[in-house]
Amino acid sequence: MPNWLLPENIADVLPSEARKIEELRRRMLDNFRLYGYEMVMPPLLEYLESLLTGAGQDTDLRTFKLVDQLSGRTLGVRADMTTQVARIDAHLLNRDSVTRLCYAGSVLHTRPSGLHATREPLQIGAEIYGHAGLEADAEIQELALASLALAGIAKVRLDLCHVGVLRAIIANDDKANKQAAQLFGLLESKDIPGLQVLTKDYQPVTRDALLALPGLYGDIEVIERARKALPSLPGITQALDELKALAQLAGEANVTIDLADLRGYHYHSGVMFAAYVPGLPNAVVRGGRYDHVGEAFGRARPATGFSMDLRELARLMPGAERKRAIRAPWGTEAGLREKITELRRAGEIVIQSLPGHENDQDEFDCDRAVELSNGNWIIKNLG
Repeated sequence: MPNWLLPENIADVLPSEARKIEELRRRMLDNFRLYGYEMVMPPLLEYLESLLTGAGQDTDLRTFKLVDQLSGRTLGVRADMTTQVARIDAHLLNRDSVTRLCYAGSVLHTRPSGLHATREPLQIGAEIYGHAGLEADAEIQELALASLALAGIAKVRLDLCHVGVLRAIIANDDKANKQAAQLFGLLESKDIPGLQVLTKDYQPVTRDALLALPGLYGDIEVIERARKALPSLPGITQALDELKALAQLAGEANVTIDLADLRGYHYHSGVMFAAYVPGLPNAVVRGGRYDHVGEAFGRARPATGFSMDLRELARLMPGAERKRAIRAPWGTEAGLREKITELRRAGEIVIQSLPGHENDQDEFDCDRAVELSNGNWIIKNLG
């Protein structure tokens, strides 16, 4: 096997893509700061029990594991940064007030998370801790959509769901509670025949509500259909009210409601959302409320947030205009060096032509040149 081959779903990032990714990362982090978010940088490795605390079985399966040669304990390479940031809030910052945190860094997956997905996403995200109200969910949703807009991505479809609906339906049915994991799988795949078999011994009101969930999918009018089809339980009413409020705050995004879409059911505790865009089969953004995660770190805090993969976003960005640059000859003369330094400090891109490569083509369009004429430096327009 050639020694230059990389593992499957692992790839180098070449100059043009790397530039797009880095420029997008800077724009997004600057925008997070405008919203009041502070940046944190969790470690790439942690003890496995800390890394997987509150993260669920899916994260466990996606996590690479190795043995620490210093302690002999099992370490994990992070597959997601959300629980790490929750640990920082609960155990290190230990604030009583609302805390807004953001992050950006590589994560590693044992398997790709979707079609054409990389196993080394560059994850960026934001989290709010300490506020249980809908205002925090609305801010996170707004920030996620604003982040897509910064990437120049239009025609966003925002999918909303709420784990409170299913939990309210099965809360008073012992058999349904014991089979919650099976219910979750059947609802996620919208397997109505399977649901009919599994729920045959449930309470009639529970069974009817569960069988109605797969059909409660569509635009915002689904919420009113759900009010008629589902029992009038406080948990269901609250969940539907929250979904309606968030759908109305989605701006130009095309909103869909799917009350049977329960991916992340065991991890989340309230509203969940995913954003889809043309050109990508997987969700480009995932987020929602996860109030219980901090409990494992000794401090229960309301929490909501989102994350996305910068590498995916960069591939979806509209083609950027070629950047204009100044072409300068190679030289070590003091006058030339001073002129080039002056131009670069003024924000100009200056490319020096190395000897023998004066006619090379770069990614940059060079419409001006720095030339030496009788000891005087001049800038000449070439176009």
